[in-house]
Amino acid sequence: MNGFGPLNAVKNRNSRLLMNVAMGKLAADLVITNASLMNVYTAEILENHAVGVKGDFIAYVGEAPEKLIGPATHCIDAAGKTLVPGYIDGHTHLAFMYGIDEFLRHAIPGGTTTLITEVMEPYPVSGVAGVLDFLASLQHQPVKIYATAPAMVSISEKTKGIRPEDLQTLLDRDDVLGLGESYWQAVLQSPEVYLPALEQTLQQGKVLEGHSAGARHHKLSAYAACGITSCHEPISAEEVLERLRLGFYVMAREGSIRRDLNAIAEIKDRNVDLRRLILCTDSIAPGELIEKGYMEHVVQQAVGYGIDPITAVQMVTLNVATHFSIEHLVGGIAPGRYADMLILPNPSTFSPELVISCGKVVARNGQLTVAPRKHPYSHQSKHSIALPKALTPADFIIQAPFSSKAVASVRVIEMVTDLVTAEKIMSLPVTNGAIEISADQNLLKIAAIDRTHTPGQLFTGLILGFGLKTGAFACSATWDASDIIVVGVDESDMALAVNSVAQLQGGAVLCANGQIISQLALPVFGLLSEAPMAEIAANIKAINERTIGLGVSFPDPLLSLNTLTGAAIPYLKICDEGLVNLKDGNLTGLFVEV
Repeated sequence: MNGFGPLNAVKNRNSRLLMNVAMGKLAADLVITNASLMNVYTAEILENHAVGVKGDFIAYVGEAPEKLIGPATHCIDAAGKTLVPGYIDGHTHLAFMYGIDEFLRHAIPGGTTTLITEVMEPYPVSGVAGVLDFLASLQHQPVKIYATAPAMVSISEKTKGIRPEDLQTLLDRDDVLGLGESYWQAVLQSPEVYLPALEQTLQQGKVLEGHSAGARHHKLSAYAACGITSCHEPISAEEVLERLRLGFYVMAREGSIRRDLNAIAEIKDRNVDLRRLILCTDSIAPGELIEKGYMEHVVQQAVGYGIDPITAVQMVTLNVATHFSIEHLVGGIAPGRYADMLILPNPSTFSPELVISCGKVVARNGQLTVAPRKHPYSHQSKHSIALPKALTPADFIIQAPFSSKAVASVRVIEMVTDLVTAEKIMSLPVTNGAIEISADQNLLKIAAIDRTHTPGQLFTGLILGFGLKTGAFACSATWDASDIIVVGVDESDMALAVNSVAQLQGGAVLCANGQIISQLALPVFGLLSEAPMAEIAANIKAINERTIGLGVSFPDPLLSLNTLTGAAIPYLKICDEGLVNLKDGNLTGLFVEV
């Protein structure tokens, strides 16, 4: 019932006690009998099997449990139903809109008993102290939650890279299994920035998580040569195969950011070993979590796409555990491992009837039996926005460098899709020394305002194709940055939206005609809500629907807004320092010299 890492687990595991239970010299605390046990080590289903548990750990697996049962032993008759290991999500982002207690209320009943999360989100806004506060929220929960340290690939010089002393603080923790995703372009473009952190992590004997979207051939090999051993970015069977052949563990995503599993599932027909293929979510939105469930839905989807059921379960159990070097603790039903087990109705239905974590029944028939812990965040974590003054409409005026000219050539962020951007050069009129735009052109102002390192520092640019016809839309939950991002038609609404986000100490705010239309408070790090999951989902739905009502055509406008500062998705991005083209990683200005 903790979430401690491997060393603590080994310290807490009483091997002599487990040996005595396995030998029948001491009664087990829990015995499951008459199970059809899915053995992920041998890809077999073993009939009439039993599992004996002492404390948090499995002591015995076999066909003769009688010697383990004493007067106080809790016996569960599986009645021939399928017993599988608890599911593991090997790549997710839990510092994402909701509190961990609310997330677990929905994830645990579906059978997830171990998670590995990125923690890149709190670091740029609250530093290592914020990350430690967030990690504390993951401890002493009904399931085990591990993390990877933030590599901090960022377009902003102020948030680029993690300080070596901060990285060491995190790597010294048993619940931190390695370094989180480092985007390949940045690693190859700026090895002097990122290689020291990669090497520091490897010297500690921990893993390097990868992000190699679009890398092929020589560039992919160069990236792998840094010690990267995983990637969750492939979107086709061909990309999966190339990475498997180079020794990567490939994580197939089926979550709210992307759904790649259908295309990737074609790998099953290539007659290759799939022991290094993993299923993950890469995060899930509140509404989808409530509606679809969590890892049980991902496994069910994999089987629906033609992947063998045992293989699919291996992809969310043993394969994940092996990659992170925690297979001696989780990932299978075997002596010495945590007693994380699910009773399924049958071998092809993956929503469990019973969920056992660390030897305790934590959910039954879709209902929690053990409540997750709500974490009391520090004052600092709940006050991460420190703008020195309220913004005014004048703060968003774009002064042309040559006020005597009637036209200026400017660099514009063009929305190619809801997530992908490109650079476009446009000639725009200059009136009274300032750039003049019109919503009729589908051209908006976009600004990034630093809220942490140089509070109030602001850069205003232009964005084409976002679609907003009136008002402004702002949010503090930006990717890879310490900025509040805002897009808008009207400078007064832009100021109102940003000031409202600051007053909330984080959140998303949609304004029009001087009025707040919809908002979501995210007071923890400016990233997380403390509201119930259903309320968060309803607020996000309302914001997105009302933003779409104002002209935005993207399916998830809030996500589209937050990615505009990110270094993961091509190509032209914005931060409070200026524009950055991810093709070369260089900071550039708004105006183009002609």
